[in-house]
Amino acid sequence: MRTRHLIAAGLAGLALTAAGCGSDTTTAEFTVDAPPASESASDGAEEAAASNKPDVKVPSGKPPKQLQIRDIKEGSGPAVKAGDSVSVNYVGVAYSTKEEFDNSYDRGAPFDLTVGQGDVIAGWDEGLIGMKAGGRRELIIPPNKAYGAQGSPPTIGPNETLVFVIDLVSID
Repeated sequence: MRTRHLIAAGLAGLALTAAGCGSDTTTAEFTVDAPPASESASDGAEEAAASNKPDVKVPSGKPPKQLQIRDIKEGSGPAVKAGDSVSVNYVGVAYSTKEEFDNSYDRGAPFDLTVGQGDVIAGWDEGLIGMKAGGRRELIIPPNKAYGAQGSPPTIGPNETLVFVIDLVSID
């Protein structure tokens, strides 16, 4: 029992340390809750991993007409360039409804893509450039760089602005 509490306290300390890293101009939100005493240590580890899923906040007001890129946490190492194969975790939210429509965290595996090859919407191809492994970036993507007038039924409506928070796991 005491070991479980020590593990939870250690995970909370790591999350607080990670939240304090980076420049003064970036922010990150982390929440780590100690697992109930009835859970096993492996359940606590799964909960800590799930806590890395960002809580996406949609700004108030009208959606921007241009792609907005904001680093929440800067990574390290080489920057992503067109043609790089990358692995990312992400959460996507519709600007108009503030509803999550997709994320990789619940699937338990990152999403792999080649940047700049049209594997994804243009907002991602442009918005991932310059990102570094370990970084977290917010992209606010207008419809002309997302799914446009046709949307992506049934989850994304026509002319929807999308908000993504993306964690760059690796550049392969």
